[in-house]
Amino acid sequence: MDVRVGDVIQTKKSHPCGANRFDVLRVGMDFKIRCQGCGHEIMLPRAKIERNIKKIMRDGEQ
Repeated sequence: MDVRVGDVIQTKKSHPCGANRFDVLRVGMDFKIRCQGCGHEIMLPRAKIERNIKKIMRDGEQ
């Protein structure tokens, strides 16, 4: 899956704050993402993120 730093991902499950969109801050074996609702930063393994991505939004697509 082609996810880059700066992309916004929409997930299948929402964050406890209710938002389901996250900014991608770091890509590698682990992803660092920031919730657009509350600003909480999370580090998750690549396999878990790739299973839960519903949609990838780039700069020009929003």
